[in-house]
Amino acid sequence: QVQLVESGGGLVQPGGSLRLSCAASGSIRSINNMGWYRQAPGKQRDLVATITTGGRTNYADSVKGRFTISRDNAKNTLYLQMSSLKPEDTAVYYCNCWAGVGVTRLYWGQGTQVTVSS
Repeated sequence: QVQLVESGGGLVQPGGSLRLSCAASGSIRSINNMGWYRQAPGKQRDLVATITTGGRTNYADSVKGRFTISRDNAKNTLYLQMSSLKPEDTAVYYCNCWAGVGVTRLYWGQGTQVTVSS
């Protein structure tokens, strides 16, 4: 079992920055790839960025050049640095990870709200 807890969300003006964190606990040695997703009201949950255990990253086109995903394996923490934020970035942001030995499963955090508004 893996537990994920996000933090760092809040209200920010357009053009501003925020850094989200996702702290992992439990069977952390079994964690493989990790990622950030977001869900705006009335919309589906969409990919924001993913990162492999080796540090390879992948981003949604809408956030390329503005967001940076990273992980600190020593601290068991996933990050999402968000810059040049736009109102359309407003959503609940969720982190997830694949974890397990032999059989992997997907774990989700509870989400953190990001609101971009003047």
